[in-house]
Amino acid sequence: MANVEQRRERLWQNTRDEGLDALLITNPFNVTYLTGFTGDASNLILTKNKALLVSDGRFKEQIKEECPGLDAFIRSPAQTTQDATIEQLGKYAPRGVGFESSHVVMADFETFKEGTKTVDWKPSTNRVEKLRQVKDQGEITAIRESIRIAERAFAMFRAMLRPDDTEEDLTAAIEHYIRRAGGSDTAFDPIVAVGPRAALPHAPPSLAKVSDDPVVLIDWGAESCLYKSDLTRVLWTYNKGTFPGGRPVSAKLEAVYAVVAEAQRRAIAAMRPGASSKAIDTAGRGYIADQGYGEYFSHGLGHGFGLQIHEAPFFRPNIDVPLEAGMVVTCEPGVYLPGEFGVRIEDDVLITPDGAEVLTRCPRQLAECVVEF
Repeated sequence: MANVEQRRERLWQNTRDEGLDALLITNPFNVTYLTGFTGDASNLILTKNKALLVSDGRFKEQIKEECPGLDAFIRSPAQTTQDATIEQLGKYAPRGVGFESSHVVMADFETFKEGTKTVDWKPSTNRVEKLRQVKDQGEITAIRESIRIAERAFAMFRAMLRPDDTEEDLTAAIEHYIRRAGGSDTAFDPIVAVGPRAALPHAPPSLAKVSDDPVVLIDWGAESCLYKSDLTRVLWTYNKGTFPGGRPVSAKLEAVYAVVAEAQRRAIAAMRPGASSKAIDTAGRGYIADQGYGEYFSHGLGHGFGLQIHEAPFFRPNIDVPLEAGMVVTCEPGVYLPGEFGVRIEDDVLITPDGAEVLTRCPRQLAECVVEF
């Protein structure tokens, strides 16, 4: 874990104009980012000169291991996390307290207000998330490793793919391969979709078999050292015994695949510090629309990721933020033709001072994505 003290200092400096005496961090991912603690049900109280983790006895030893030097208050089993937080917050006698309004549920907020009559609670949705957008070197290293794990798992997936495999079989298989390759977990629930089901961007696994259709879309990622990866590939499968000369890829799939690949190329080429997230979305989305498939691209062009699989920045038509060196994002244009097939190509990209570095190495040319049995 990187220097969490520096992260906390940057956060406090970023809020110095808000007139705050304390910050209350309740989002568990933000608590992890600022402390290194990986448990749950714990709150972080942050002031100019102090950080205090409010937790419970289940995590007493874990906090010592993961957060050496961090002050912690371990509540008793008879005390709720909210009541313990109110008690500890009162010791600082704060007047202005910033809180994470997108994470605190209304019932908890009412409890906090009732227990701190003199506090002026000041909401914000992204104080910590703004810091998390730009990854430090340790985070980038962890993301690179999670990508390598995902790619090793995909190599196993391809090697073991069989005609009788169902989407449910293959979803379980890629989860297993990720762990075999060294991942601590999957980054999210994988998507394996055959033929027409690939036209559902988030298709749930079914009993459809690989032999039902030559198109197989897989969207998967690994988690390593808390950090995630996110990739998508489309495979074309055929049985060489049934088709001795090899089964050619359909002309329509080739055409759609070429459009998606070019849209991705254009978007990645536009990624550099200072570039607009909206303009990058337009670079990919606009090309797909110009080729006549605009109505079949139904989601954002990409998103940041790290401790969570979806983080800022987001590439959408309605979001306009400048990119910064150190951001790690996906680029995942797609075209989904109902009743036929879907194509999505997703790669992970690091924004460097000189432009975009594609971190993923999985073959992405259609000719490289053919699997024969």
